[in-house]
Amino acid sequence: MDHSAPPPRELLELSIDVARGAAATAHRMRAEGVSVAATKSTVTDVVTAADRAVERQIIDELRRLRPDDAVLGEEYGAAERGGAPAQVRWIVDPIDGTVNYLYGLAHCGVSIAAEVGGEVVAGVVRNIHTGEEWTATADGGAWRDGRRLRCSTETDLGQALVVTGFGYDSARRAHQARVLAELIPHVRDIRRLGAAAVDLCLVAEGRADAYYEKGLAAWDQAAGGLVASEAGLRVGGLDGLVAGPDMVIAAPAALFAPLHDRLAALDASGGP
Repeated sequence: MDHSAPPPRELLELSIDVARGAAATAHRMRAEGVSVAATKSTVTDVVTAADRAVERQIIDELRRLRPDDAVLGEEYGAAERGGAPAQVRWIVDPIDGTVNYLYGLAHCGVSIAAEVGGEVVAGVVRNIHTGEEWTATADGGAWRDGRRLRCSTETDLGQALVVTGFGYDSARRAHQARVLAELIPHVRDIRRLGAAAVDLCLVAEGRADAYYEKGLAAWDQAAGGLVASEAGLRVGGLDGLVAGPDMVIAAPAALFAPLHDRLAALDASGGP
């Protein structure tokens, strides 16, 4: 970590303030009615006007508070200031769970993480509809509403409630569905809720036992992944790789290996 950067707690407090304002804007825009502004990879991957407006609000606020930092956002990509490399990079998902948001389903949130020296050191995920707010700092634990989070203590994969998600591309979904069909007999059940950052936070507080998904971008997992790891979950990829686009697994220590091995055997990181 670059020790000339602000301490994680300071970065977290800033990110919380920004996320709350962003969530309020998203909530207001949903109440007023949103429309599909464009498409991403396919027609099922909608981008709403709110997505863009909320990310622009977040970026503008971060620029005002910390003008020399870099920002990586889902809608507007990477933005760097000129001169020396930035001490801090903010990783932003303005509306995690855009399709849920579009349909008025409550499982969606604003995700903001602060990265220093390539390490995520602070993160917040705030549910746009319910106001639930999960936070974490590196080595400072994961929290919601003043309560420190601890992950599930389940040790039997056969009794584990596992959360996952699917990509937008139909060929990828077909591969993921085949993996799921082979996995589901070996777990308690599966949930597909539709917002990766919020999913990771639910697993962090033991409202499900484990999570896996292929295809997550940095903004999907930065804040939620920190919340998960700080709550005691092991977060990684397949075959010793770090969590990334090929695979993210978040599970208690006792479940990580058996879930990992099942997913590896099913070529869960393969396909389109």
